[in-house]
Amino acid sequence: MVASPASPVVQAFEDQAGPAGRLAQALGVPFRPVALHRFPDGEWLPTVVPTAGTVIAHVSLDRPNETLMALLLACDAWRRAGARRLVLVAPYLCYMRQDRIFEPGQSLSRDVVGALLGPRFDRILTVDAHLHRTRSLAEVFGSTPAEDLSAAAPLAAALAEGRPSVVLGPDQESRPWAGRIAKALGADLRVATKTRTGDRAVAVDIGSPDAFRGRNVAVVDDICSSGGTLLQAVSRLREAGAARIEIGVVHALFDPAVEARLRAAGADRIVSTTSVVHPTNAADLSGLLAQALEDEIAP
Repeated sequence: MVASPASPVVQAFEDQAGPAGRLAQALGVPFRPVALHRFPDGEWLPTVVPTAGTVIAHVSLDRPNETLMALLLACDAWRRAGARRLVLVAPYLCYMRQDRIFEPGQSLSRDVVGALLGPRFDRILTVDAHLHRTRSLAEVFGSTPAEDLSAAAPLAAALAEGRPSVVLGPDQESRPWAGRIAKALGADLRVATKTRTGDRAVAVDIGSPDAFRGRNVAVVDDICSSGGTLLQAVSRLREAGAARIEIGVVHALFDPAVEARLRAAGADRIVSTTSVVHPTNAADLSGLLAQALEDEIAP
């Protein structure tokens, strides 16, 4: 696809070329990968495509300790290459869980990341940000316009194949989001009770087994990393006599060992969105993101 230097363009690091390319196709604009060289000492050197228009940077931050630095350097390169407008599409937004000081001596990572990204971009989009006590992204990015999109619709579409008649949310915090998925599927909603005793230690109570016995169940969560919550939920559902158990996750941060444990516990299928490149990707976010970005490509 050929475009003038002033036309909008989607750019991304090569490891995210798949979802970024699909976003560009959905928007009808060119996709250009960002070359990323790593020096022997670990330092990054990004090289971007010159532009005089809008750069839509599709950079998910699931490996934040290396991706953030590469993104900050790319921001400088884009501005020097003539970009007049920078839009960050970060389907997964890192370091949001630490939004208060829990113990003396800790950092407030939410505000650190907000101060790094907010001033460098003209607009920021993310998907189902892992916000707890933060009411909106305005608290994170200040005056920079920021939008938190919901992946409920594309995730529900991916889960529909298993014909679930019950959707299980992992805790009360998940009720509104899990409810949207249940409504889209025409399924009943049940919400578990979760008690966390550590980063990897949780206890999940799914309530009465009668609500699940002999039924197809979709367990949904916004993030899976260690898999503790979902592992407990799947085990309880199998004990309750569920006929089929599917897992739907927005941000798939788990490794193959966690996936193997979930399947061994009784998960018949695991699907995730394309917010993070992962073998379980089944819910494409390009349509959702493109719809939110339509105004960026309007003539």
